[in-house]
Amino acid sequence: MFTLLRIKKHIVFVLVAIVFVFSLLSFSFAATQKALTVSFIDVGQGDSIIVQTPQGKNILIDSGPNTAESTVLSYLKSKGITKLDMVVVSHPHEDHIGNMDVIIQNFAVGKVYAPNVTTNTKAFESFLLAVKGKGLKFSIPEVGQDISPDSKVKMIVLSPSKKDKYEDLNDYSIVLKVEYGKTSFLLMGDATASIEEKLLHDNKLKQYLKSNVLKIGHHGSKYSSTSTFLSTVKPKYAVISVGKDNPYGHPFPLTLSKLKSLGAEILRTDEQGTITITSDGQTIKVNKKASAIKPQAPPSSSTSKYAYIGNSNTKKFHYPWCTWAKKIAPYHRVYFKTRQEAISAGYVPCKVCKP
Repeated sequence: MFTLLRIKKHIVFVLVAIVFVFSLLSFSFAATQKALTVSFIDVGQGDSIIVQTPQGKNILIDSGPNTAESTVLSYLKSKGITKLDMVVVSHPHEDHIGNMDVIIQNFAVGKVYAPNVTTNTKAFESFLLAVKGKGLKFSIPEVGQDISPDSKVKMIVLSPSKKDKYEDLNDYSIVLKVEYGKTSFLLMGDATASIEEKLLHDNKLKQYLKSNVLKIGHHGSKYSSTSTFLSTVKPKYAVISVGKDNPYGHPFPLTLSKLKSLGAEILRTDEQGTITITSDGQTIKVNKKASAIKPQAPPSSSTSKYAYIGNSNTKKFHYPWCTWAKKIAPYHRVYFKTRQEAISAGYVPCKVCKP
């Protein structure tokens, strides 16, 4: 009986010791982990994200519109960044690559990734010339590829495939799943509901969707963020990069309603400025006031100040009264004050209204 009691005490002691050791190891891991920082820069109506990894790598995803040139340059330099280890162009729309040429010219750049699609805009041409001028080449990533330059962080490409063909340029958006420890971010670019549906029906890719943070697709428009997609991702935080009083009506009220019903905390650059989210691999912290920057998008209440309306899909610009201008979908409308501004952005005049 005495021997049995001693054995039981010994077993209890061993179990307590094991728990104590594991607790120490867990604490040590958390204490020595460096943070992953993801900043959604307030560029007005557009997207620009800087990812800073535990191993000191800097990754820029999009640059925002041309109007945000000084904003993005100043923000990167304020963080002491002199080299971008990786640059990702989600897709070649001006509000995502408008000043990427200036970024490439002003920083040392490692790898450049872009989707397998081209467009005949001034912004895209300037990007290509900047890449060539630096002696760089851009790579086209493939679905399932981990493009992270940091061994502690995964950046899995979920879309598009090199062979994919879409009518909407937004659907060529490079969709990235960023994983660090037990935390994750899903960055959707401007991908629409058709891409969300494609991801949901691919069992290999669907497993990547559940994420702590979701960068909402296409600035929260009604053409993205289906209920099924959002309920699958189940984000704790939903980030919307959008310009204040933008003429497109972003974010769409129903999109906000869906997110609220899921219990997601909505973070908007038009309301909170630059949003910085940090992860130690275990937990996530949000800094909603990382940098308040004046939005660049034209306010909806003053669109009458803009003499021309462009169609980002056809790359044509019109007088506001033109029949074809009135048919432009809200998410394809671009406003210009002068004719030269439209032409400089790569748009051609409509042959009907002849602006």
